[in-house]
Amino acid sequence: MPSLYRLHRAALCAAVFGIAAISTASAEEIIIGAATAQTGGLAPYDQPALAGLRMSLDELNAKGGLAGKYTVKLLIKDTRSDTAQTATVAQELIDAGAKIMITPCDADPSISAGQLTQPLGIPTLTLCGSAPVLTGAVGDVMFGTYPADNVQATAVADFAVSEGKKKVFLLTSPDSTYTANLPEYFGKVFETKGGAIVGRGTFSMGQPDFSAEITNIKGLADKPDLIMTAAYEPDFPAFIQQLRGAGVTIPVYGADAIGTPTIKALGKLVDGVVYT
Repeated sequence: MPSLYRLHRAALCAAVFGIAAISTASAEEIIIGAATAQTGGLAPYDQPALAGLRMSLDELNAKGGLAGKYTVKLLIKDTRSDTAQTATVAQELIDAGAKIMITPCDADPSISAGQLTQPLGIPTLTLCGSAPVLTGAVGDVMFGTYPADNVQATAVADFAVSEGKKKVFLLTSPDSTYTANLPEYFGKVFETKGGAIVGRGTFSMGQPDFSAEITNIKGLADKPDLIMTAAYEPDFPAFIQQLRGAGVTIPVYGADAIGTPTIKALGKLVDGVVYT
């Protein structure tokens, strides 16, 4: 993840200046708390990003640390991909002396941690959470390090229009900010460029059966040129397998979270799937 690695490195170097004013001149060590998913649904995203963070911090420490003078000690606690648990471990990291907080690859748990760090002025950076509402929902200590959902959605919509697509079916889930809002951002841009939303469907994250949504798609009188969704593992593999198994060959467009080895390993089932 070289691009993510560079973003984290630059963001962390910037964050250290935010705490320099409250650090003593003799301070030599800064504790960075990483409230990240080592288990659960976010682990396939948090763990590679965390590995990039470790690499960056090792290199920075070898060169004298953040800002050339602060050696970093990284404390990591497992959020278990749960929003409430993220808040719990974030508080534990604060109690352990964390002066910078790293949060998961998702807005909802990142906001729960940020609500604890904001009153304390602790700079807080999400590994790769991408909701544009993230910083506004917390305050001036919260920083994104990754292209926002509305930016990604605009890129996908621009591509769809360039491919001559005119009609879209949006598949969303209310269970996360990412899965709820990113397809809607796409829809707004797509409509402003002359496209039309001809149908919508919803799913619950973790549900194994997408037959109702697929029946809805197959029954549309106005057939879509594409399906747009921000579903990811394990939902996207289940959806695409059942969709193609039902004989629906409509192109599917997604976002960054489906660029995983697991999904690529589906082979012909995901040939032609577009994602940021």
